[in-house]
Amino acid sequence: MAEMLVKIEPQASVSLPMPLLDKCVHCGFCLPACPTYVLWGDEMDSPRGRIWMMRKSTIGEAAADANLQKHIDNCLGCMSCMTACPSGVEYNKLIEETRAQIEESTSRPLPERLFRWMLFATFPHPQRLKLLGVPIALYQRSGLQALARRIGLLKLLPKRLQAMEALMPTVPLNPFRTLMKVSSVKTTRARVGMLTGCVQDAYFGHVNAATMRVLAAVGYEVVVPKSQGCCGALMVHSGLEHEAKAYAKRMIAKFEEAGVDTVVINAAGCGSTMKEYGYLLRDDAAWAARAAAFSARCKDVSEVLAELPIEAALAPLPLRVAYHDACHLSHAQRIHAEPRALLAQIPSLDVAEMAEASLCCGSAGVYNLLHPETAEELGDRKVQHLLDTHAQALVSANPGCLLQLQASLRRNGHAELPTFHMVELLDASLRGLSVESLLKRHNQGCRRDR
Repeated sequence: MAEMLVKIEPQASVSLPMPLLDKCVHCGFCLPACPTYVLWGDEMDSPRGRIWMMRKSTIGEAAADANLQKHIDNCLGCMSCMTACPSGVEYNKLIEETRAQIEESTSRPLPERLFRWMLFATFPHPQRLKLLGVPIALYQRSGLQALARRIGLLKLLPKRLQAMEALMPTVPLNPFRTLMKVSSVKTTRARVGMLTGCVQDAYFGHVNAATMRVLAAVGYEVVVPKSQGCCGALMVHSGLEHEAKAYAKRMIAKFEEAGVDTVVINAAGCGSTMKEYGYLLRDDAAWAARAAAFSARCKDVSEVLAELPIEAALAPLPLRVAYHDACHLSHAQRIHAEPRALLAQIPSLDVAEMAEASLCCGSAGVYNLLHPETAEELGDRKVQHLLDTHAQALVSANPGCLLQLQASLRRNGHAELPTFHMVELLDASLRGLSVESLLKRHNQGCRRDR
């Protein structure tokens, strides 16, 4: 009988630079810093476990299959392991490149593909978010939201849609309003361009306005390029590399046209990505040098404001607040001291530190929508530490974190505790606003969505 030959198709694997993989010595310092390892204690859901799987796949001993995809998907991408690592492992490059290659080689189930398509057809598009803001604003202000939450109607929805509803910000009645130009009150220090963002532009316009006022108050000329679009952060964090590169090129071109000295960013996730455009476009001969030059001009608003002391008069804000480190600010950008130093300049403001300050709150881009159960567990953990500080408000520097923690506070019966972006407090102090007027906006939104 003739021997039957069976052709075995080679399975796809990831291909990562060995020098990046070799930096990991598997010491385990990353374990207590990793949110998923802290929650589950599973080695394969720790940074060194994921790097071990990446290595096995790179050397051809394991496939880029559903198992690898699951553990890579479980990673929040918070980069706290990079802060903890004594060997300088560039985990951000490893996880983002792995995700990009997995998305190219592995197919997801249809419901998963549809949900992700819905997210990426919406969140990176400020104008679409503003259009959605109209029915959302009506839903919130008509009493429908309060009724649906009170009678438990939302529990009939799939978990991911429940999470999406819970994370809705309080949307302005007119989400299409534009930023007003603000003139500097003193000699101009420099000409800076400001990123408006996607969710930030559509639903956190008050934070962008506060950022402009603060920059102008300390002497910067602020330029806001029109039609900026998305920076590509969500795509980078989700493995959609081709889309991310297209958004990056558009962003670079827009700010080059503006001719600014510095690009100021007030959303931590956007900042960490824009500072890495040089690496993202490193293999593109036409864009590599432009991207590197652009990234070198990108700074978080706290970096810009901390460069020189604020000379303008700061009014007292007698308030005890807890400061939450946004992961992509503290770990990815290594900006930790600057926000605290700025808040310390506000008279009568008492800034408390939370336990497990370096642990992610569960937001992580769209992670809280893709993995709502895990995100809620992390959010609840963070809220308990917040309550232990007896703070009267929470302060952070990223819209995703603020939405995540607002939802967690509401879920734990503390919807009345206000949350603010750091620049909102600086803006209030520079404008001489009282604590009562500062809290008014939060209280109005709180009553609507309770």
